[in-house]
Amino acid sequence: MSSQHEARERVTTSPDWYEPYAISLGIRTGNLLFVSGQAGFDETGTTVSPDFDAQARQTFANLKRVLEEGGSGLEHVVKVTIFVTDISVIDQVIALRREFFTLPYPADTIAEVRALARPDWKIEIEAIGLIPDS
Repeated sequence: MSSQHEARERVTTSPDWYEPYAISLGIRTGNLLFVSGQAGFDETGTTVSPDFDAQARQTFANLKRVLEEGGSGLEHVVKVTIFVTDISVIDQVIALRREFFTLPYPADTIAEVRALARPDWKIEIEAIGLIPDS
């Protein structure tokens, strides 16, 4: 019995804000792109604001950048997992989903968690995107 080995390609940005933590921003395999959780920080790793909306918008900007670096885009996302530290922001999350994603909206899990990797983070989003045929 033979097994096939699918190539994996690491997606990076410059700077790669996850490099110090031994985490890939994304991994391409076949026509799929798996994006690690993105949060509301800038390229230096500084949280952009204590405000939820500002963090969420930066989170989507970071997600978009990694998707595009990997050959995908927000319009090609098929699955997201959204972690928030306060579920009372659910209406804001839904509004942001409508703003940043297009029909058909991606499959989604939204979960409240006690904490994220940094105590000042309020939202983190991980995603799976399709890589369209060139």
